[in-house]
Amino acid sequence: MVKGKFITFEGCEGSGKSTQLKLLSEYLQSHNIPYILTREPGGSPISEQIRKIILDGKNMEMCDECEALLYAASRMQHLKDTVIPALNAGKLVVCDRFVDSSLAYQGAARGLGMEYVASINENALKECPPDLTLFLDIPPDKAFQRKHGADENDRMEKQGLDFHMRVYSGYKQLLAVYPRICAVDCSGTKFDTSKNIVSLLKEKGII
Repeated sequence: MVKGKFITFEGCEGSGKSTQLKLLSEYLQSHNIPYILTREPGGSPISEQIRKIILDGKNMEMCDECEALLYAASRMQHLKDTVIPALNAGKLVVCDRFVDSSLAYQGAARGLGMEYVASINENALKECPPDLTLFLDIPPDKAFQRKHGADENDRMEKQGLDFHMRVYSGYKQLLAVYPRICAVDCSGTKFDTSKNIVSLLKEKGII
């Protein structure tokens, strides 16, 4: 059995992940590459229920540790239900966010520490480390300008610019530590960025 490849997309809110995931899906379909597109938190029925709790704008009193643990719980369920079966079937798994989001958001921006967040996600990383992580490198202030502000119904987007700048700083720290994470230049058009992503996937032997 040929095991599939696992790639993850990371970036700050408004970085253009949704657009790039759509463009990559179109490319994979047109080249008959077997794949699935999934997301975190979510990606399976139980994980999607946890997602609703995490992102609900009414849950502003949720403590940081609870948030981090809910992400980790959703992640393990998602891996068991969706990611690992697809990889075992030889498919390319394209995931919108993974462990690096928890490290940047809860570890860095929330101040829980990278070590703590890595420890509660240890089994996830051990069972299913990404083959490649694509970081859409655009600062939060520019990203929110592109999408015309934050979503008032999204608890994470309502955290304020200072919080999201800490997220961005956290991602920059991860870039310096993990060779599997590659920064993608987002300064051009969405089509320029898409070409950069496809080039990286070819260069790394993913497609």
